[in-house]
Amino acid sequence: MLHSSSGLTERFPPHLVVPPLDAAALVAGALLAHGWRFGHFNLPDRYWLATVIMVLLVTFINSTVGAYERWRITRISSLLARLFLVWLGVAALVASVVYLTHSADRYSRLWVSMALLISFVLSGAVRVAIQLLLRQARRQGRSLRSVFMVGPGQNIRRVGRGMRSTPEEGYCIAGIQRLGILGVDAAALISLSRRVAQSGAQEVWICVPLEMGPAVRSIFYALRHHTVEVRFIPEFGDMQLLNHRVSEVAGQYAFDLSVTPMNGVAQMLKRLEDLVIGSLLSVLIVPLCLVIAVVIKLTSSGPVLFKQYRTGVNGKSFKVYKFRSMKVHQENNGQITQAGRQDPRFTPIGAFLRRTSLDELPQFYNVLQGRMSIVGPRPHALAHNEYYMDLVESYMKRHKVKPGITGWAQVNGLRGETDTLEKMESRVEHDLWYINNWSLWLDLRIIFWTIFKGFVNRNAY
Repeated sequence: MLHSSSGLTERFPPHLVVPPLDAAALVAGALLAHGWRFGHFNLPDRYWLATVIMVLLVTFINSTVGAYERWRITRISSLLARLFLVWLGVAALVASVVYLTHSADRYSRLWVSMALLISFVLSGAVRVAIQLLLRQARRQGRSLRSVFMVGPGQNIRRVGRGMRSTPEEGYCIAGIQRLGILGVDAAALISLSRRVAQSGAQEVWICVPLEMGPAVRSIFYALRHHTVEVRFIPEFGDMQLLNHRVSEVAGQYAFDLSVTPMNGVAQMLKRLEDLVIGSLLSVLIVPLCLVIAVVIKLTSSGPVLFKQYRTGVNGKSFKVYKFRSMKVHQENNGQITQAGRQDPRFTPIGAFLRRTSLDELPQFYNVLQGRMSIVGPRPHALAHNEYYMDLVESYMKRHKVKPGITGWAQVNGLRGETDTLEKMESRVEHDLWYINNWSLWLDLRIIFWTIFKGFVNRNAY
């Protein structure tokens, strides 16, 4: 078994190392911005005062939101997103202070903006460099954190496989104690306490299925004299979880098994993203939309727009807009027939509109309405929801977020007709992965990929 002495993050913890680096980045940003704006680096006293205030604000906000903690298991994208929010908050506070104290004539707004921008880039670069260096060190067997695992054999093996698949997190096994599915007895608890002490482990992971919940209390009590960190890693079997986490409700700790990630700051960020990018793109596509509307009107009879009710966030129905790509026809008994390749119902330009996704452009109006998002699971027809909700596990969980014009499934080639159950299962699997891993950076990546491989696709018809 492997175990390691304290690693780099224990000897040089982020909450002690990173704040001075953030302060240095702000000072460097202030000096560089002043040199760029005024041609010299001799900051007046009032500019030094503003710099000190920004340093204090950045340090305080980062400490308050826990940005200097848990770096071992935090993704680089999450670190940068949190850093951006902190810098954005500092910019808003500085602007408010300058406005309320009537000091706008004493400070260059360009200097403030450039100082914050340069310092953000420097701080972000430092974080990326630190994380990459730490990950490389952990892959090479340095800066490891030793773990003693206790639980049934199959659960320990599952967690061990996960540990081996993520070497960049820097965990290694210091020891294991297997338990039977019936629980633990007094002798096993005494042995566990002794073996944990002998192993020198820094953490103990209790890996048991939910049905062995009472054993967790006994194990935790047996470790009461130890100073190791104790984690409970439950086994949820084949349950399809969504954005699972631990929260506190009504004064009690709760395992959230299926919740939306779009709450609080995330919800505001998502809406801001939709408004900013959606407004910009809506203006840019107006000429193209006018041309498409005229061509539709000239080549087939019927309305320019096709309107249909779809399921939106939290299961609420809304009316989605598309350019009409089919001849006006009536479905039997409310049935929705998916479009197929060489579908005879297509208008003269309908197949082209669908193949290039130009028929989706009116949905930017749905985005500005707040009923859709630019990125999210594609909305399906109501009849399709009724059909698949009993066939695909956790199908309806994809409606925990707003539907999107494009999504993770679409940029991974899962577009067009879902003529088999396996295709729909794969699409839902990708939708749930997106919800579980949502970030602003992921949305921007999907938008970027959509430009190159999302609009035109061999499966789109």
